[in-house]
Amino acid sequence: MKKTLLTLTTAVVLGLSSMYAYAADPIVIKFSHVVAPDTPKGKAAEKFKTLAEEKTKGAVKIEVYPNSTLYKDKEEMEALQMGAVQMLAPSLAKFGPLGVKEFEVFDLPYLFRNYDDLHKVTQGDIGAGLMTKLETKGVKGLAYWDNGFKVMSANKPLKTPDDYKGLKMRIQSSKVLEAEMRALGANPQVMPFSETYQALQTGVVDGTENPPSNLFTQKMHEVQKNATVTNHGYLGYAVIANKDFWEKLPEDVRTGLDEALKESTDFANQIAKEENDKALEAVKASGKTEVYTPTEDEIKAMQKALAPVHTEMADRIGKDVIESVYKATGFDPSK
Repeated sequence: MKKTLLTLTTAVVLGLSSMYAYAADPIVIKFSHVVAPDTPKGKAAEKFKTLAEEKTKGAVKIEVYPNSTLYKDKEEMEALQMGAVQMLAPSLAKFGPLGVKEFEVFDLPYLFRNYDDLHKVTQGDIGAGLMTKLETKGVKGLAYWDNGFKVMSANKPLKTPDDYKGLKMRIQSSKVLEAEMRALGANPQVMPFSETYQALQTGVVDGTENPPSNLFTQKMHEVQKNATVTNHGYLGYAVIANKDFWEKLPEDVRTGLDEALKESTDFANQIAKEENDKALEAVKASGKTEVYTPTEDEIKAMQKALAPVHTEMADRIGKDVIESVYKATGFDPSK
């Protein structure tokens, strides 16, 4: 009896000690991203923080660092791999420079007609398979978060492919986006997101491509006289973690984080279109940027001008990857 009581007492003490350790010294997860807090990604990151701390009962503390306050987008991936930050939500274009070029399929112009097409990929076997390719880089892929479809902006009207000729257009680091701009006769300029506003303001670059939420929250519309709702490409994010850190978390903690991720992903994807629609209306209401919606013929001209990018990038991305997306979405590159 004494031995049993001693065992029970020891177990209770150890249990209380473990609970106390969680409460007194929570696991800190630094979550860095480069956009504003009031964008779809910014709001989803804050939602994840709230849910994660709640579902792990305080065992985890999420520190969110928006707007490149911790790392710029050229620095953050290396910081994650080194363990200086534990979580990121970079745009999908960031994985090409990391060596996982298959993710650049998301940059192909006019590949997705709408969010339904997109989700057949991100929420299906193709998206899951792409995430596993990150593990050799020390990265754990956790979820896809939507942002939206992109508009083109500049200080001149952009109605036809010829209007882009000679323009210096800021892009993310993506060979597909470089090919896209060259197909339009523009000069692609790879530049960190955090430096884009000043570059537009000072004329270092002439224009850019962004979902409306990024254009508005970064105030780029204040230094761009024209924007065209081309919806030519998609910008989305992958929530990722340092692989070693994530896999060494206590199982119960990881379970809570997985639940928080699922709910915050649902939240992110629900608000993405709404937030971008609101941002586009805000850009129009500002009176600083003239927003143009192209005609059906003008869209067809853009699609025709950009169609060769699919063929040009097949060897880089992988023809099998591209064709699997075509099959999933019903996309026909000949149309």
